[in-house]
Amino acid sequence: MRKWLAVGAGVNLLLGVPGVVPVWLVWYWASNWPLAGLGWTQGEPTENDGMLPWFMVATPVLVLFGLAWWLVNRPVRRRAEVSGRLYWSVGAAATFVPTGALFAVSALHG
Repeated sequence: MRKWLAVGAGVNLLLGVPGVVPVWLVWYWASNWPLAGLGWTQGEPTENDGMLPWFMVATPVLVLFGLAWWLVNRPVRRRAEVSGRLYWSVGAAATFVPTGALFAVSALHG
């Protein structure tokens, strides 16, 4: 039923609130990676500990969040009578809504 797609979107929207932390960790890691001369950001000049502490902190957080996200979505996906591609796309997009809202607010307040 399509109502389960709405339930999945709501669940993923709620999961996106604590999901701000893993997204921030990935962004911080990508912006400070020594080989990331992609021009997106400038690395933090005081970040001189190397990347090992970030791998030690970020890996468990990312794994736990990814596992929780998958375990919560799996039963809802089974009930949703829509294609898997549609369900997972809506779920991922809804998860990033709180992070996008924080980006928008921070851009407005400069």
